[in-house]
Parts: sequence; C-alpha cells; structure tokens
Amino acid sequence: MLTRRTFIGTTLVGTTVGAGAVLAAGMSPVIAQRKRTIVDAQIHLWTAESEDWKWVPGAKPQLPEPFTIEKAVPLMDEAGVDRAVVVPPSWPGDRNDYAIEAAKRYPNRFAVMGRIPLQNPKSAALLPKWKEQPGMLGVRVTFITPTMMGWLKDGTADWFWPEAEKNGLPVMFLASMQGPYFQRVAERHPQLTLIVDHMGVTSGVVRAGQTAEAIGHTLSLAKFPNVSVKLSSAPLMSKEAYPFKDMTPHIRALFDAYGPRRCYWGTDLTNSFDKATYHRRITHFTETLDFLSEDDKDWVMGRGILERLKWT
Repeated sequence: MLTRRTFIGTTLVGTTVGAGAVLAAGMSPVIAQRKRTIVDAQIHLWTAESEDWKWVPGAKPQLPEPFTIEKAVPLMDEAGVDRAVVVPPSWPGDRNDYAIEAAKRYPNRFAVMGRIPLQNPKSAALLPKWKEQPGMLGVRVTFITPTMMGWLKDGTADWFWPEAEKNGLPVMFLASMQGPYFQRVAERHPQLTLIVDHMGVTSGVVRAGQTAEAIGHTLSLAKFPNVSVKLSSAPLMSKEAYPFKDMTPHIRALFDAYGPRRCYWGTDLTNSFDKATYHRRITHFTETLDFLSEDDKDWVMGRGILERLKWT
C-alpha cells in the first residue's frame, strides 16, 4: 500500500529477473516504488523552562509552547520525514541534554549537532570526547547577535576552528555577511567540515532587505570543497506564500554553485511554524523546484547530509 511516507516517485521494474517473475506469476508488469530517504537537516526541540534548567535571561522561544519529542515524532511520521538533525535552540543556553535524550529514545531518527560555550577557550577540553555523547555528530555555533558577531572580529572564536578540525568534528554555523572570515577559516582548515546554516541568511538580514547580498557571501564559499550549505528555513525568509517563489532564484544559485551533494534540505520548522505544513516544506523542494532532477532530490532531501555528517 502506497503512503505519503513511502511514495516519493516511481521507476519501472528494471531487471530481467524482476520482470520475469512478475510475468510468470500471471500479473501485468508493475511500477516499483522509489523510496527516498528524507532527512530534515535542522529542527529544534525543547521543553518548558524549569527550576533546574533556567533559560538565558530575556531570551524567547520560537513558539509559545515547547516543541517536544512527543510533538515532533508524529509530525515527522505524517509528513514522511525519516530522520532529523536536532540543533539545540539558543534560549535554554549551551546545553544539549534534551537533544541527547531524543537521540537516546530514537537513535534511528535523531542525531545532534550540539552547542558549546564558544566564548570560553577551555571548552576545547570537551572536544576530544564530544562524539562519545549519544547521537552527537558535531557542533553548531551561531553569530547572530552583536556580541557573537564580535567574536569573529576580536579573536574570541579563533581557538575553535583548529580544535574542531583536529577532532574531526563537523561544524554547522549561522552567520550572515561574513564571507571573508569564513573563506579564511575554510582555507586554513581544509579538513574541517563546514556547513552554512539557512543559506547564510538571518531574520535580521531579511528585514534589512539584504537577502541577496547575504546569499552572495555564501556563494563565495562554494569554491572550498569542505564547505556545504543548508537550503533551510526558506519559508521564514520568503515574503510570499507557498511555494515561496521569491526564494527560488537564491536556492537555484546556491544549488548551481555547490551541487546536489553539498546542498541539504531543512526546515527549521518552529521558526516559521504557521507558514507551511511539514509536508508542504517537503513538496516545496520535491514538486516545485523544476531544476532538480530525481537524483538531485535524493541527495538534497537526505543522502547528502547523511554522508557529510557520516550519520549511518
């Protein structure tokens, strides 16, 4: 029985043995299912603030109610999402407890790109055993506030890149308009896996009307084979309703520059929850971006991020 989860596309039965078996059984040739593994390259999960887990003062979550494991799994099942990379949100602070809990409970569904106190060089001591944490595949760092962006200028973040490279840790980073800085990082640390979050665009950049300029910074990194990009959070950045056509030229430009194996679909679901269902976020890529071949979609929708993060 075909379901939304298993039916992505179809191919004819392609072998003589397969076709022969069908005919020998007295049946007409059938259409074989094409199963595409779908991996969301970024979701946030969190629980309510508690006495033993206080949030960052003044920080606000993306939704009024916690987005828990119990909420995420049914949504993934309904939409046909096989796996998701959990990126712990910023408001609970530099803690990965709940993301690790998700990976423990659903080891075949969730993996983690954990947060780290980047402003503290002593955090380097955590990295040699970083992947020993359940489900942990790498690190996610953000440079979206004036203080955080200052870390790229005053040297605060400089300790991190060589340490992540030495310990074989992939890094997802969210930063806008910082192409020159990350060109230097990518060139100096060629064995460091760098993944640009959200096409290198932040909400502030969108509000300032600088989306195209930010995309240009991300395009400047495509020449480095150790850099790849998450084509994530398009609904948030778009000023239009589904299928978010104003984002198509940007997605196309990044796809053309990076290629299918270095581009990853992702939702950042909770950051634009009301703009599209989970299923429509999938069909945005699988049904409305006509420049993607079926093979391209296999890579972009899941195969690429699994290979880049070595998530088996």
